[in-house]
Amino acid sequence: MTRRTLLPPIMLDEGFRLLFPAAAIHGALWPLLWTMLYGLDLPLAHAIPVSQWHAHEMIFGTYGMALAGFLTTTLPEWTDTPRRRDRDLLWLLGLWLPGRIAGLFGADLLAGLTGVTDAFFLLLLTWFISKPLLDRRSTKHLSFPVWCGLFAGLEIAIRLAWLTGAHQLSGRLLEAALAVFLVFLSLSVARINVVVINLALDPSGETTPYRPHPGRQNLAAGLVALYVVALLLLPDSLAPAFLALAAGAAFFDRLAEWFIGRAVLKAEVLGLAGANLMAGLGFLVVGLAGLGAPVAAHTGLHLLSMGSLGLAVISVFIIAGLRHTGRDLVLPRQGHWALALMLLAALVRTLPELGIGERLLGLHYALAALLWAAAFGVWLHAFLPYFKAPALVSPSTD
Repeated sequence: MTRRTLLPPIMLDEGFRLLFPAAAIHGALWPLLWTMLYGLDLPLAHAIPVSQWHAHEMIFGTYGMALAGFLTTTLPEWTDTPRRRDRDLLWLLGLWLPGRIAGLFGADLLAGLTGVTDAFFLLLLTWFISKPLLDRRSTKHLSFPVWCGLFAGLEIAIRLAWLTGAHQLSGRLLEAALAVFLVFLSLSVARINVVVINLALDPSGETTPYRPHPGRQNLAAGLVALYVVALLLLPDSLAPAFLALAAGAAFFDRLAEWFIGRAVLKAEVLGLAGANLMAGLGFLVVGLAGLGAPVAAHTGLHLLSMGSLGLAVISVFIIAGLRHTGRDLVLPRQGHWALALMLLAALVRTLPELGIGERLLGLHYALAALLWAAAFGVWLHAFLPYFKAPALVSPSTD
């Protein structure tokens, strides 16, 4: 008698196959339910601010699971070590799920318990990506487990701040966690972009005409790290504002990497370039708000979270969904739609608050949630069949 499983066995064969769809389902449904059912309120949130529940779920829920899928897929590839599969992936999923159920309703009473499961989820992920480096005695990709460990530390600190009622501190910690995710973005794009641009310039993969500028690879990540330190240690000074402007300038400087001629018009290239551009714009708005300009800091934070990270995550979902299932990096129609919908969601959410399309104010929350959900839904519809089927060829280790 064969044992029945809820998932095709191949879905447990590699991190991206299970964890990317989980992140996409969460990212599509949770904001949609918050806006359509609760009107941005949460039925069980009383002590913890609703806005912080929302931010936490996006950062540690959707993006946290996307990070797990990315790192459990790429670190074994980069280090040529066995990948995590089967029970290891189910452990990650099982530890991640309780926090998402509590976050859907804003269950204050479960904040402590689900904080434990979320912390163990991130600590287990940190171990999973540290083990290949220990096996290889390599420090080449050490920044990823270091930042993942710091991400776990921020999760623990946020939960403790919630439990003690220190909501001003937890708000700063959530901003710091968002910034840490932008460090992951900067470090990851510095590696992914080399492959994507070279394939855009030469789809055969026989030549690699593009070489990144070494000075740009870590500058943005370093300045974002300094911004995090200033945000946590000097919150009442102007230092975070000036460092936000510096980080924005570093992301703008990285746009030079996309000066590659007509190949920049390919959707997979534009997706990563757009994520970089949105990061620059987001930090610019955050910095200007901190210096007293008539813009809201939360608008800049949404440019970072929905614009930059939204485009980056959906781009990685598309690129990995093609490359790791043995397909050429030629986007299906739904891939173009997913990128366009994600960009529209970010613009609808932020532009009315910057004085562009002010008639949408009030409606822009629901419209942005619909577009956001549609982006993940279109991606799931197109790529889930790829994930449930064997790879056409062995994935490249480029």
